[in-house]
Amino acid sequence: MLALTMSRYYIDFIEEAKNLEIMFKNFKNNRMIRIPQVFWDFTTSNVLTMQFCKGHKVDDLDFLRQMGINPSKVAKALAEAVSEMIFLHGFLHGDLHPGNILVFPEGWNGFSLVLLDFGICKKLDEAFRMNFCQLWEALIFKDSNKIHQLGDYFGVGRYSRYFPVIFTGRTIESKSPLSRGMSDEEKKNLNKELKSLRIEDISSFMESLPNEFLTVLRTDGLLRSLMNKLGASQQMRLLAYAKFALQGISLKCDSGSESAIEEVYLRFKNGIRYIQLRLLFAMLNLISWIDNIQHASAEYFKCILSSVSSAVRYALPSTH
Repeated sequence: MLALTMSRYYIDFIEEAKNLEIMFKNFKNNRMIRIPQVFWDFTTSNVLTMQFCKGHKVDDLDFLRQMGINPSKVAKALAEAVSEMIFLHGFLHGDLHPGNILVFPEGWNGFSLVLLDFGICKKLDEAFRMNFCQLWEALIFKDSNKIHQLGDYFGVGRYSRYFPVIFTGRTIESKSPLSRGMSDEEKKNLNKELKSLRIEDISSFMESLPNEFLTVLRTDGLLRSLMNKLGASQQMRLLAYAKFALQGISLKCDSGSESAIEEVYLRFKNGIRYIQLRLLFAMLNLISWIDNIQHASAEYFKCILSSVSSAVRYALPSTH
């Protein structure tokens, strides 16, 4: 089936068709993502003709329930697709709102995601892509020295201390486990610190960020919103970002500038880092599971005690 798109808001549909083809090639080996095919013989600067793809909006929870599709699995596929764009392809869809992401109830995992509307796409500079990968490695492993170093590259200087807050919800001095957020004391200290900032400081921080960084921030915000609607945890997003950031660092090997030994070493190092990361998240999951069990047990025994107390009260003869 064909789909025709005509709009006075786009200057040239040829450019959108080119973006679409780049995305199509980038995701050709991803079984979870569908990109419509362009029909060039019927496409002009005023008309875009592409493959028609069925599906429902990604945040249509009623549809997902009817189809027996787990929203968390949809969120994971979406997080990994966005991560792949940022950290591997360096080519971003700039308008990932729910209307541009469809869930099709067929695919390798029982569904697939369809991406639409490629009028706004952003090509990331290769140096930016690599440094952003390294920033995420530093964020995940709490390497404050590397975070400050990369802050100089991104042009934000001392404001790099706020990168962990922006992306992971933890301060740069945080001792709390990854994905657990900040302690009450850390929140109090952060609020105090932020109150001391002037409007000029905030403006300076935002103006100093490269355009690519602002694009990634917007995409990250859209992803967070969608994952929240799908009931997914922040941990899922962090793990996807970390996984693809480490893969993105290893892409440096493809430039041919490294020797075979350096290439093997880098891939081995990133493999070990990813294993460490998975172990870290596994431990956090175990801690969370134990906490949930303890809470559920406490509530269960509280109910039992309440029931026993009520039964005893009714069983005792009244003194009146």
